Amino acid sequence: MARSESDRRHASVRRERVRVERTTQARPQDSGPATRAGFARGGVEVGELDRLIHERIRLGILSALAVNNQLSFHDLKELLKTTDGNLSVHARKLEEAGYLSCAKFFEGRVPRTEYRLTAAGRGALERYLNHMEALIRATREG
Repeated sequence: MARSESDRRHASVRRERVRVERTTQARPQDSGPATRAGFARGGVEVGELDRLIHERIRLGILSALAVNNQLSFHDLKELLKTTDGNLSVHARKLEEAGYLSCAKFFEGRVPRTEYRLTAAGRGALERYLNHMEALIRATREG
């Protein structure tokens, strides 16, 4: 009995759905006991990373401000090679978290936005970097 085009298409979709479900199941490797926060390896829990900082642009903002007293919006945009909208959204998230302060003012008739790293931001960045260094050490030793 010949199958209709619709039946063949639905069977293909079902096979794809099953294939996706099977491949997306995470399995722990032999890296230590699984923890609630993530898989542990060498006493370091992967799931403890500060997701707010882990984003590439946000990490770039905090890192740039850690080595500069202050940076303008334009400076950050050029340094990170990103768009106005992208930088604005990420900077706002960091500001809402209290990781950086934002000062808006006019220089003549030109609006300027300057960012500074707060003490809370410096502490969060330090914790993040320490955690990443511990992960790197555990990976190299493992």
